Amino acid sequence: MQRKWFQFWFNSPYYHILYHQRNDAEAEFLIDNLIAYLKPGHEKRILDIACGRGRHAVYLNKKGFDVTGIDLSEQNIKFARQFENRSLHFFVHDMRKLHYINYYDVALNLFTSFGYFETELQHVNALKSFKKSLRDGGTLVIDYFNTRKILSNLTHMETRTVEGIEFHIKKFVQDGKIIKHINFEHRNKTYAFEERVQAFMPDDFERMFEKSGLEVTATFGDYALSPYHETTSDRLIFICKKA
Repeated sequence: MQRKWFQFWFNSPYYHILYHQRNDAEAEFLIDNLIAYLKPGHEKRILDIACGRGRHAVYLNKKGFDVTGIDLSEQNIKFARQFENRSLHFFVHDMRKLHYINYYDVALNLFTSFGYFETELQHVNALKSFKKSLRDGGTLVIDYFNTRKILSNLTHMETRTVEGIEFHIKKFVQDGKIIKHINFEHRNKTYAFEERVQAFMPDDFERMFEKSGLEVTATFGDYALSPYHETTSDRLIFICKKA
């Protein structure tokens, strides 16, 4: 089977160099607000789907929760495992094929770690996999970018220099996807990566949630959990229950 863009890019050290500025304080702010809103007891189990290097999972664990982080990137999980303990574990998993059944109280999919697949069916299958991992009455949180705002403010060409590497980034919309082409040279070698994320609108999510047996109970527009506004909100955050 042909490998997909995310299997190359997220496993590359250059992904973390380009996005080194991602803010732990911002991640912790979101987690603090989600925990205050959801009020899970400390006996509850939390699944962090597409956990990256584990920044949300590690912070949740420090707050006293039993946390499992899963990610498709072997390099991300290798890095995250340095933080493991009796109540924090990391595994390489494809989100479309989770092996957990009726086990977690809360599942999180944060920082636009969705929308990577080619078809709606694949995304619905991923959501069904998320739902299957939850206990009855369990909660799923999906944090996506606000597509409408992204499209209205799209910067088509950008050059960003990080750690002496000049990243040339081209952004455009094609076939319902927001696409980035990322080109650069390092140590006399030329590299080319891409990101392809579906330009999902709220109606798209609601249709997929219905197909996958999830019920939306709340929608927010930023990490302070303010109301969602389609033109001004930075994020599109759904709180869903296993129907």
